[in-house]
Amino acid sequence: MATPTRLIFSDVDETLIRLKSMLDFLDYHFPVEHGHRGTRRAAGVREKVTAMAAMGVPREEMNRAFYRAWAGESCAVLAASGRRWFAERSSRPDFYLAGTREVLREHRAEGAVLVLVSGSFPAVLDPIAADVGADHVVCTRLEERDGRLTGEIVGAPVIGDGKSEAVDELLRRYPGVDPADCYGYGDHVSDIPMLAAVGHPVLVGGDPAMRTRFPGAPTLIGG
Repeated sequence: MATPTRLIFSDVDETLIRLKSMLDFLDYHFPVEHGHRGTRRAAGVREKVTAMAAMGVPREEMNRAFYRAWAGESCAVLAASGRRWFAERSSRPDFYLAGTREVLREHRAEGAVLVLVSGSFPAVLDPIAADVGADHVVCTRLEERDGRLTGEIVGAPVIGDGKSEAVDELLRRYPGVDPADCYGYGDHVSDIPMLAAVGHPVLVGGDPAMRTRFPGAPTLIGG
């Protein structure tokens, strides 16, 4: 296999796919696995996260609070649920943002290494990664004990500076690749550190703060 000349780093939620995977999977998994009790549990988590956002709580803290709701869930059941969620959601014609999906296909065809970078977690991301041919998934990892989640995160959430740290760590595994030759795709200000770590930032959507930070960067608009 030829040595890759560049790595392509892509956010997932509202960059590669149209929805917010963490919240959508929350609403899918708990009612299916736990019935009415699960529906109430999912609603309670949404309410808590919404309240934290309104108070200006950092996304890293919101991320930790979100994952505490998964304490006690079976890892095997969660993985199977994630596959079913993906099969159902990806059957919709608008699941992927077409512009991003197509440009990632082009990068892959050119021999680039594709990396999905997300604050979401493996149960949701692994089926997406397999579908788009991603070589690596850099995401929030959840602590497991005796086959169940503890509700705690291993290390730091992959959000904000956590994304740039993940990019740097992965680039060290490819010493022949110059970060200036790499691409990054993102839609939200939390993606700024990741995009700033590569030579070719690409914006997805029309966030004014992103355009201000990267005034010369190309933009993919939905679709």
